[in-house]
Amino acid sequence: MPEELNPHRLRRRLIELLLVGVVVVVVVLVGPGLGSLRKTLSHASGGWVAAGVGFELLSALSYVVVFKTVFCRRMSWRLSYQIGMAEQGANSVLSVSGAGGLALGAWALHRGGMSTEHIARRTVAFFILTSLANVGGVIVFAALYGAGILQDDPNPALTYTFGALATIATVFVLALPRLLDAKPPSRDPAVGKLAVVMRWVRYSLVQGIRDGVVLLRQRPLGVLGGSVGITVFDIAVLGVCFRAFGHSPAIGVLALGYLIGQLGGNIPVPGGIGGLDAGLVGAFALYHQPLAVTTAAVLVYHAIALWVPALLGSLAFVQLRRTLRREREPAALCAPLAEPIDAAGHAVAV
Repeated sequence: MPEELNPHRLRRRLIELLLVGVVVVVVVLVGPGLGSLRKTLSHASGGWVAAGVGFELLSALSYVVVFKTVFCRRMSWRLSYQIGMAEQGANSVLSVSGAGGLALGAWALHRGGMSTEHIARRTVAFFILTSLANVGGVIVFAALYGAGILQDDPNPALTYTFGALATIATVFVLALPRLLDAKPPSRDPAVGKLAVVMRWVRYSLVQGIRDGVVLLRQRPLGVLGGSVGITVFDIAVLGVCFRAFGHSPAIGVLALGYLIGQLGGNIPVPGGIGGLDAGLVGAFALYHQPLAVTTAAVLVYHAIALWVPALLGSLAFVQLRRTLRREREPAALCAPLAEPIDAAGHAVAV
């Protein structure tokens, strides 16, 4: 097991995360100059907050759906849930901007008997497909504002700038297989180790992008349903958190504020505390939303989005370790690949 996934270290991270949360609560409750925020928080509607917890659970389960669809449809739902939910728990606890969850998933799949090549290329495909709704959402809402279907954009410059950047990023990723020289890894002992590693990385990246495109074509229900579900239900959490304080941003503002503000969560701090909050509050401020209500909604949203996956993921991780101890290579039925996925769209057996 990778050191960062050591159970003792994860427990320590959970405790640290809890302590940071306590500090944030204390600052909000007694900090100077936060009277308006405290007043807003005191008027929160418990019903809407509870609805947010429900939506976050649906978002987490959508992650499990797309995980199973991408890595192996023959994998049991029990094992898919344990790995997928444990990944989300690791993403919440570890300060590695989402890489912790991917590392945990790779370790569990390898420990369960899946081939390294399959794990590498499907991890690339999984990352691309789970990012699909976020990037595509920015493009779609920018286009809706541009076409006049959605009106009264509070900040057109911000909308169209990020819409253009998302489009460029999408085109670049899709073009990578043609741009990179992705030859299969060489087993020639005369080739240096660094060259072998770089060739393996390029090959996995190119094959993973191609796998993602083919999976999107062949399994649209699981891929699109899971990817869109992750994002839409998470946006719904933020939306009902706004409603809990009596404010409802326009749908375009809510979606774009969320999608742009999530970039703050890439700052490598445990749970995204501070980075995600600043990103979301800043994005909504640029869209001219009331600051006190926005800050209150973001704080409640972040608490839900952090602790629901962290707690469920921690339980799933305990269950996963028991499964891997009890069963001999539970993921082995998914590998090796019966046939490679190619750009022509031939299906693999998994």
